[in-house]
Amino acid sequence: MIRSPRRRAVALIAAVLLTALAVPTPAWASGRPAGAGIHTGAAGVHTGTGGLRAAAGDDGSADDVTWTVRTASNGFGAERTSYTYAVDPGQSVSDALVVSNHGTAPLQLAVYAADGYTGAGGQLDLLTPGESSLGIGAWTRAGSSTITVAPDEAVAVPFVLSVPTTATPGDYVGGIVTSLGSSADQGLSVDRRLGIRIGLRVSGALSPSLAIENPQVAWGGAWSLGTGTATLSYTLHNTGNTTLGAQQAASIAGPFGWFPTDAGEVDPAVQILPGETRDVQITVPAIAGMLALVGSATVTPVVVDASGSTTTLAPVTTQATGPAVPWLLLIIILVAAALAAGAIWLRRRRVAARRRREDERVARAVADALADAEGGAREAAQTAGGQAGVGAATDSAGTTAG
Repeated sequence: MIRSPRRRAVALIAAVLLTALAVPTPAWASGRPAGAGIHTGAAGVHTGTGGLRAAAGDDGSADDVTWTVRTASNGFGAERTSYTYAVDPGQSVSDALVVSNHGTAPLQLAVYAADGYTGAGGQLDLLTPGESSLGIGAWTRAGSSTITVAPDEAVAVPFVLSVPTTATPGDYVGGIVTSLGSSADQGLSVDRRLGIRIGLRVSGALSPSLAIENPQVAWGGAWSLGTGTATLSYTLHNTGNTTLGAQQAASIAGPFGWFPTDAGEVDPAVQILPGETRDVQITVPAIAGMLALVGSATVTPVVVDASGSTTTLAPVTTQATGPAVPWLLLIIILVAAALAAGAIWLRRRRVAARRRREDERVARAVADALADAEGGAREAAQTAGGQAGVGAATDSAGTTAG
């Protein structure tokens, strides 16, 4: 018995986080709230047999609880990794889930079916019991809503999937789940879930269709010295009625398609359910700032049928344009240009000042020379005038004397 609060906390964390898988396949981890308090879904909805070990007990005890689930061996096959059906509207199919208790005490579990959806991490998740299912979760009924499994025993839980006559043709995804709920200290509610995926195709007219929405291109080199990472983003929207994958290719180019750069290998988008969307981001490093960038993407939808074979559809393309202005580089260029222009202006100003001073000096020299010449001329004129006056007086005196 664990009495220490610290040990109880450690056991509770282990209850939430520790999940053991018999087959390494994608798990659906549920984190949606259900009921009062904080709901932590240690959910493992696997495409094969799986197991879950967790500390349980309302009083904080650390009883080990371990159970596994697997598909029943019947006319659908043995050792199946999931349930896969193709059913006509108005028809039904019967199958079974096998639950094994590997613990030391009887185990009581809830059994239910739920619709599937794609979680934030891109993996499949299931709706919680408090959420309304409209497809597989609403059409599947287990033989019992609760089961008790003795230690080291296994129980086969039959279930029936009945497709209504009004069901829309196409693909549906869900799962059948076993759940162990418990409460612990401080009002924390823990729901541990383990189940197996159910894939259903309702026969009828199939119309696979994929759209690319909201394409955008951004450039992260605005404050770099000319290059930066370009990011092309868009949303894939499954507008048809079949589950789709997508093969993707992308490139980044400058205006008018100049200097194109391929994005390289792009991870394919897998399992986009009908009506769902998938956000995509593709980064291309070391793209030069060319004032504007053009991001292009080509997406090839892939249809996967119930047997696992694939069919590719016509590619879908999109383009987006965004600014790619290297502001830091432009600022440096503008500052350099301003400094160069300032240097040229200062040089021209100095040359003009020198010329002005030289012109002023020449003008003064010319003025002085003219003034000197004018003064000499006046003096010469005055001297000549004086001499003429003396000569005239002498002549007059001579005449008088005679």
